[in-house]
Amino acid sequence: MLTACASADDSVGSGGRSQAPSVTVVQADTSPREDVPSALQDFTADGLPKPLIESDELTAGGPPPDGIPPIDEPRFLDADAVDFVNDEEPVLAVEIDGDARAYPVQIMIWHEIANDTVGGVPIAVTYCPLCNSAVAVDRRVDGRTLTFGTSGLLYQSSLIMYDRQTESLWSHFTGQALAGMFAGTELTSYPVSTVSWKDWRTAHPDGLVLSRDTGSERDYGRNPYPGYDDIDNPPFLFEGEVDGRMSAKERVIGVGRDRDPIAVRLERLLDDGVIAFDLEGDPTVAWALPGTASALDTDRVDEGRDVGATGVFSSVVGGRSLNFRRTEGAFVDRETGSTWDVLGRSVDGQLEGTRLEAIEHVDTFWFAWAAFAPATTVLPTG
Repeated sequence: MLTACASADDSVGSGGRSQAPSVTVVQADTSPREDVPSALQDFTADGLPKPLIESDELTAGGPPPDGIPPIDEPRFLDADAVDFVNDEEPVLAVEIDGDARAYPVQIMIWHEIANDTVGGVPIAVTYCPLCNSAVAVDRRVDGRTLTFGTSGLLYQSSLIMYDRQTESLWSHFTGQALAGMFAGTELTSYPVSTVSWKDWRTAHPDGLVLSRDTGSERDYGRNPYPGYDDIDNPPFLFEGEVDGRMSAKERVIGVGRDRDPIAVRLERLLDDGVIAFDLEGDPTVAWALPGTASALDTDRVDEGRDVGATGVFSSVVGGRSLNFRRTEGAFVDRETGSTWDVLGRSVDGQLEGTRLEAIEHVDTFWFAWAAFAPATTVLPTG
């Protein structure tokens, strides 16, 4: 039977620990455990604020707290030392203040959370296979620096995290505390892109890559959820009603969840290459580039069907709105003829060296996006 995630007892293979020397990364100091009631142990404990949801809206996913072990001491490799990721494999791309990191999905699918410090900012990079979404959040709250673990609980078939300082429960999808001392608090989030290893490595040859030396033994490279993204398979432990505008497992790019939510159909975006729209009145572009494997298709992460990589950006550069089209392996703006990569960097032409402002987006399944943003507009409309 499918479980919410691979637990600590599952697939204890060699993990393929990297032999290359890891790169020293300075991690932020974290705050101590606080003497407050635990929502992880008692959802409605005396002394806690009212939860945002009812306790029966949470579902036990299978493994106990931290049965899916988060990565608390991430180790990294220089990009040119990585020999265990294939060109089409998906990686989670995060960049803060010029510090570019790649988190291979073959690793994150077994751990779901990496507590890290990027560009001097303590963040948690999170990945939920059940809703196929990646989110990065700032771990700082009210002068504290938190660390996050996996609770073993699900909300709308999405990962529920807990912080080890107060044991409040947090939604991975929204970055909001649903219960506990921090109930109602929402963490600052950062853009995450899921792109192919080849495209990330080309863009960031000097970047850092999460190592397989995680402190846990896992069969990295194997997908513990083969066939999960089959559009005809129902979501695991999702008890809500699916918005009938699309099939539950149709892939979408969700933007503006808290403002003017928009879901862009991935299939149409891959066909069209580029879709332009306004996000709260601001010119915005979503684009998709073939060449990235689905991690949730076959029993090997690197052998999944091509689902492409996406990006969402402000299309305004220097006060001028640009119009884009996809070419072979890249994008070109019609105004200057400059070439842009999937990560929004101009790599050739008049605007070479320019970067588009990344807009937070989530690559996910329709059932999850619609559950968290029910008022969403679907694009294209025709």
